[in-house]
Amino acid sequence: MSKSEEKKIVHIISHTHWDREWYLPYEKHHFLLVEFMDQLIYTLDNDPNFKSFHLDGQTIILDDYLEVRPERREKVKQLIEQKRLFVGPWYILQDEFLTSSEANIRNLQYGIKDAKKWGNVSKIGYFPDSFGNIGQAPQLLAQAGIKHATFGRGVKPTGFNNLVSEADMYESPYSEMKWKSPDGTEVIGILFANWYCNGNEIPSERKAARKYWDGHLEAVKKFASSNHLLMLNGCDHQPVQKDLSKAIEIAKELYPDVEFIHSNFNDYVEQLDHKRIGNHLKTVEGELRSQHTDGWGTLVNTASSRVYLKQMNQEVQTLLESEVEPLATFAYLMGDKYDHDVIEYAWKMLMKNHPHDSICGCSVDEVHREMVTRFEKSKHMAESMKKDVLEKLSKQIDTTLFKKYGEDPIPFAIFNTTGQRRTGVVTVELEMKREYFAEGVNRKQLEEYPIDKRILIDEKGTILDYEIEDLGVIFDYDLPKNQFRQPYLAKRIKVSLEAQDVAALSHQTFALVIGEKESNRKNQIASAKNVLENDYMYIKINANGSLHIRNKVTNQVFENLLFYEDSGDIGNEYMFKQAYKDLPITTEELQASIKLVEDTPIRATYEIIHELEVPESAEARLQTEQQELVWFTGRKASRSKKTISFTIKTHVSLERNGKGIDIQIFYCNVAKDHRLRALFPTDIECKVHYADSIFEVAKRNNQPSDQWANPDHSQHQQAFVSMHDGEKGVTIANKGLNEYEVLRDDRNTIAITLVRSVGELGDWGYFPTPEAQCLGDQSAALKIFPHGNQENSVAEMYQQAYQYQIPWSKIQLPMQGGSISASHQYISVDTSKETVLTSVKVSALTDDLHMRFFNMMSHDGAVNISNNNKVKQYYLSNILEEQAKTLAVSNDSIKLPVAPFEIVTMGLNVKRKK
Repeated sequence: MSKSEEKKIVHIISHTHWDREWYLPYEKHHFLLVEFMDQLIYTLDNDPNFKSFHLDGQTIILDDYLEVRPERREKVKQLIEQKRLFVGPWYILQDEFLTSSEANIRNLQYGIKDAKKWGNVSKIGYFPDSFGNIGQAPQLLAQAGIKHATFGRGVKPTGFNNLVSEADMYESPYSEMKWKSPDGTEVIGILFANWYCNGNEIPSERKAARKYWDGHLEAVKKFASSNHLLMLNGCDHQPVQKDLSKAIEIAKELYPDVEFIHSNFNDYVEQLDHKRIGNHLKTVEGELRSQHTDGWGTLVNTASSRVYLKQMNQEVQTLLESEVEPLATFAYLMGDKYDHDVIEYAWKMLMKNHPHDSICGCSVDEVHREMVTRFEKSKHMAESMKKDVLEKLSKQIDTTLFKKYGEDPIPFAIFNTTGQRRTGVVTVELEMKREYFAEGVNRKQLEEYPIDKRILIDEKGTILDYEIEDLGVIFDYDLPKNQFRQPYLAKRIKVSLEAQDVAALSHQTFALVIGEKESNRKNQIASAKNVLENDYMYIKINANGSLHIRNKVTNQVFENLLFYEDSGDIGNEYMFKQAYKDLPITTEELQASIKLVEDTPIRATYEIIHELEVPESAEARLQTEQQELVWFTGRKASRSKKTISFTIKTHVSLERNGKGIDIQIFYCNVAKDHRLRALFPTDIECKVHYADSIFEVAKRNNQPSDQWANPDHSQHQQAFVSMHDGEKGVTIANKGLNEYEVLRDDRNTIAITLVRSVGELGDWGYFPTPEAQCLGDQSAALKIFPHGNQENSVAEMYQQAYQYQIPWSKIQLPMQGGSISASHQYISVDTSKETVLTSVKVSALTDDLHMRFFNMMSHDGAVNISNNNKVKQYYLSNILEEQAKTLAVSNDSIKLPVAPFEIVTMGLNVKRKK
């Protein structure tokens, strides 16, 4: 029997897509959620034919509901155990591209953990409204035991007039497809071709039902690859359809040749598997970013809406995954408790900001004000835990060796929590002298306490260059574990030094001791006027403030890197739309003010100031068009004729042994309705570029598809964007600047968005968002890495770009004996250049140490870990930290191959210090 002759089976799945916050602030949506859940429970209790409800794939809905209705906990658990409520696998429905690799995993880990506590996990990779889908999603889902993914965006299902013969132009001829990750892992992907409301509000009156089903059945049959048709009964914040059982009965009477089932996703995908639909599905590979469309509906410019949120998110994500978790693991190895509860609290507080309408910056102003508070709450908890574990580690580090190098040692430790050796300038605050109020303080003596006549040494006694800054007398306090708070005054200094070749996952110690500091001006970095130079590169600052860069290793030159472009923006929080007849304003023809502001043996910095005149806003016509609901693509507003002074201050820094150029940008945003970008003309002749994404360095075309009509072709990045040809390459790293574009000019210019100022939410109505103009003081951080095209050189720069996002951790130490040596590697790991360490933590399931890696490249990588008699057992794990295959140890070490684009998690059952 052919597909067309088979009996059609309609799977009606009831759901609601619940944005926690969006066009209403959280608590207003929260109020509606409580009403909704009350009605849902009532319906499930009183209508036995209302079989089940899919609770939007996110367990946080239950937390939110029970916060108000705690007495309903057992009822909710009962309904989940009876498979009438389906929950998980996510904690929240995140934006995949704007949250880090590890944040995506924590979301799945905590979601599945919570769902299991409730008694049942919905094993469907649910991405109903994600603004595009990451390429490694199939690999992540498969490692979590999930074989199917559903999504609402990212691909076009068929060709013009539903002609399957044109399918090669599109991703798939059906709403079902095979979705393959770069490593080759596949899941069955199910596109909501008619959106996730294609079965919404089914009529229970016969005449209306006939009209409804005639249209809806035809629409869903167009794209289905089998006789199993998916109808989603719900939409955004959709109340329960209380008469659904009656509506289904009417449909059965009207269409006796069609089987109607009040279904759920688990049963639906089981039927698809039974039909073996995979045998005739087309395979789509990697990222699903709606590239085969006209480009006006991709919502990609949410990557630059409210950039300040992205910057805060990057900071707190990094604090948790790359500082707190590794440091807490170090302390765990030394005998301390690993506090899973505190870490889970901080992660969940952060992830409350990760839903797509939240982290994307496309909600009303009240939503994003509350997000700032959540970022701060998560950060404060994480900072407190970091301080605590550092203090515990500091009490065990032996510093007695510094006594032999000089008098009055003031020791401190720096920690490299990344997976590669690291070199760079580190700045640490130190106390020279402290006096407690309880014992009496002499402020004048503290102020006059000498800070000079000191030398800096490492644990081998080597004298190092350093810079010192007097911070004066500072008030602070201790909070002892066994007595009342202890306030004090302290004389503090700030010391900057260059740490060299610090091993991965280790610490090194240094100390200031009494001695005569020598002035070292050899190998001066600021070698000439407006020039920065070290052994790796030569940088000349041009009169317009742009950079001439020569890579001394490859002898390749980049001209006019880094100038600024300002354009009018009459779009909204979702999409950029350049103002009508707008000509961008740039700094290319401006004379910049340039001066040297830092000149030391370890680092030098130039300050570059540009003074622009930019329109103060869009003309008044824009507000009229917004209020009249003119769709943004059809707007005709220009920029205002009235201009305003706009000052951009740029700091360009080079370290003595740095292979990258640090860029710090400061400005006060005084203009509205505009976009400011930093431009980097690469002059590299190639058709593709590379961008850091989620467990992937994604290869993307410079030119969009032929269907693309949007003049803007902005895209997502995480840590960096890179371009290289047969001769040279450049990688530009960032901190929280998630939007870039490769311009379709003759120079393959990389444009990084610094701020986008708009005044409305957009989408289905008029929602003014004056705070989305992002007025006031702003800053941005970038780093330019020129490099060769050899794979080792490219991989090395990628590794340094990842390190750029991760701060050095540091702490002052007492003079003491201790069980940890002055220089110590906590985990003896050595990864190949292709292999990136993304996580070091202790599993809540087993209390074993878990490390996660992924391979950036198309050839094999490897991880080597030395045993040192600390590890009882190595085993392969997965992203849920479940134990799998035991790994064999050879010569007190283990070498684990990492296949191209593979994500590998290794479990280590360790011997801990008692």
